[in-house]
Amino acid sequence: MRKINWWATTLAAAAFLLGTIAAGSGNLRAAWEPIARFVSLQDAPKAASANVLSEHEIAALGGMPPQSQAELLLERAINHYSGANAQIAARVESWRGHITLSGRLHNLFVTAINSDDLTVRVAGIEVDIAGRNLTKDSSTVDRLEPIARFSEEQGPRANALWDLALVGNRGVDADRVADILLSAIHDENVNIRYWAVEGLAYLATDAAIAPLLDVFHDDSSPMIRERAACGLAQSGMFSAEQRRTAVPRLLDFAEDGALDANTRTWVFQALRDITGQSLPHDATRWRQWHASVKR
Repeated sequence: MRKINWWATTLAAAAFLLGTIAAGSGNLRAAWEPIARFVSLQDAPKAASANVLSEHEIAALGGMPPQSQAELLLERAINHYSGANAQIAARVESWRGHITLSGRLHNLFVTAINSDDLTVRVAGIEVDIAGRNLTKDSSTVDRLEPIARFSEEQGPRANALWDLALVGNRGVDADRVADILLSAIHDENVNIRYWAVEGLAYLATDAAIAPLLDVFHDDSSPMIRERAACGLAQSGMFSAEQRRTAVPRLLDFAEDGALDANTRTWVFQALRDITGQSLPHDATRWRQWHASVKR
């Protein structure tokens, strides 16, 4: 015999009764309409809840292993739950060396660093730092600098460049880290250049904009030019205000007939990502638009 779910049945009966009462001064359809309303993909964003980290979740965190804590809180941070970032800040140091950026946590990290909210990207970076067992102080820079500058092994050197960018972004010796990254942007090894460019985008100091523009215009590798364009336009840790400072030079690039077709396409894509304007791939149109907003 099929077991009856009495709790669900009771809830359904109560809901029906309340709907009937509400319909007393109107009709039943009107009483139910707010609940049954169809939400389409074209609708404006609609809150599904109050987006507050629940007391139940906070109480349960203490009994979870660090990996599960990090997964839950990063997921909540991605979805803008109030309190999630504060919980990450309070717990992340205790996670260091006890979490691994694999499986679900890695997927959440990738989602976080591609968020349109810099505070969510910060949450992702903090989790990555903990997963990589990095201390956020000058001793990390002291340890990694010789590897980033002089190691003959590609893997450790690339990892050192990335690790330095992460701690530099969190305020650890940012100028020194920038100097280390800049020393590698012209390296003969394309993979080292890749991580130096990526590192500058995540370090995200004002002074990193101009070198990335130079790389975007001049590097011999299409992969590196495209990566620099992405760092300027959308990825990394630059704010929207910082990215807009690149627009004048990007307009110059758009008029540069010496650039190959792919690079010019990336120029227009970067302009669109930075400004939000959907204009043709036409340097004149972009110049006209820029002149109009400067008035």
